[in-house]
Amino acid sequence: MSDRPVLESAAGSRGENLRVCYSAALHNLLDINTIAGAAAGTAYLRAGGGYSDPWTRDAAINSWHAASLLSPEVAKHTLQKVCTDGLISQDNQWWDQIIWIIGARHHHLVTGDAGFAAEAFRVGAASLDILRRDRFDTRTGLYRGPALMQDGIAGYPEPPYQPDNPSSFVLDHPDSRDIRCLSTNAVYVGALDCLEQLAAEAGAEPEPYADQRAELVAAINEHLWSDGVGSYGYFLGPDGLDLHQETAGLALVIEFGIAGAERVAGIVEGIHREPYGVVNVWPHFARFGSERPGRHNAICWPMVMGLWGYSAAAAQHAAEFGRTLDDLVQLFRSSGDELFEVYNATTGEVDGGWQVGRQWESLPHQTWSATALLRLVHEGLFGLSFGADGITIRPTVPTPYAGEWSLRSLRYRAATLDVTLRGEGTRVRSVHLDGQATAAPFVPATLVGHHDVEVVVG
Repeated sequence: MSDRPVLESAAGSRGENLRVCYSAALHNLLDINTIAGAAAGTAYLRAGGGYSDPWTRDAAINSWHAASLLSPEVAKHTLQKVCTDGLISQDNQWWDQIIWIIGARHHHLVTGDAGFAAEAFRVGAASLDILRRDRFDTRTGLYRGPALMQDGIAGYPEPPYQPDNPSSFVLDHPDSRDIRCLSTNAVYVGALDCLEQLAAEAGAEPEPYADQRAELVAAINEHLWSDGVGSYGYFLGPDGLDLHQETAGLALVIEFGIAGAERVAGIVEGIHREPYGVVNVWPHFARFGSERPGRHNAICWPMVMGLWGYSAAAAQHAAEFGRTLDDLVQLFRSSGDELFEVYNATTGEVDGGWQVGRQWESLPHQTWSATALLRLVHEGLFGLSFGADGITIRPTVPTPYAGEWSLRSLRYRAATLDVTLRGEGTRVRSVHLDGQATAAPFVPATLVGHHDVEVVVG
């Protein structure tokens, strides 16, 4: 039996291309970017080629999207490595610190590690107290700060961008400290939901986090939604709501239930796609264009594409999920099955984009490019949704990917699963566990040893 999952497909050329990319993503995560720690048993994930250490955002995202399932001890040490003195590391990218709680809660759901869950609650609650004290805008009910994936000033129009300011770091352009962004506030919603669950399990009071979550959802829908465009804007600034389309923010308002069902279809239908996929922010800002795309503007970051693809699958928009999966596979195959940091959205070429007057490098071996694809296979295509008691199965099989798929040697807690998926669509027709039909599409967390799971969708 393999020491890592094996993806196989009878879905023609699409299946073969996805199989190759899945294998490359596993190699990236488990071989290239798993780094030995100073002490035995403390290996961790680096962010990728050119980034020797993890930082909060990538540690959380990589654990959340794949590492907690595929390499749980490495994921745990990575999450712990970005904490100091019982807090999420208090670095100068404070706006994305809270995403750590989402990665930590997901780690607990996948592994069942109760000790880690208790630690995660203590760290998360103490860190939220600081962020709420220092970064919460009581007037609007939103959190201040830049966007999840736009830590470079190329991700913003003018203002907050200052044309005479040579710094690429967003906070060096002072107005960026006070904007209230869609993606960042959506992350807070997800983190508050996780803290509510962790509090209940720790015997603490969950209601404050539930109340804060409900209030923040209401604030997002009041201040960041535009009836005029029928979607959410990018950020609230001194000049009102900026109406650029931020893909990560739109993905997260779907995933975390901020957008009601009546809005989701319009968001999916209205998303802008360039020839090689969805981009961070659309359209191009005035200082950029298709010949010189901004590094955090109209350009393809695979991690953002992964967020969008998962949200489409979670909302059961199979065709949109399939298009995003196609886009990622096309990019990775075109770069020799190497998983780069950034790609040109018009040409598909490896391209770091433009920022403060120069073209940047797109670095190789990016861990969150790998985990983006892995999540789309595990949680999108196969529909593995992890809960405290087990895995609920909700596949999304677009028509071009119809056929038979198998995911063998997938380790989950004390079990090893061989999962076979047949059909197309999103409706589960049957699930068999070791040949016996199950009453619900569910695999319990108590399984031990090897088991076969067969899923048919229609």
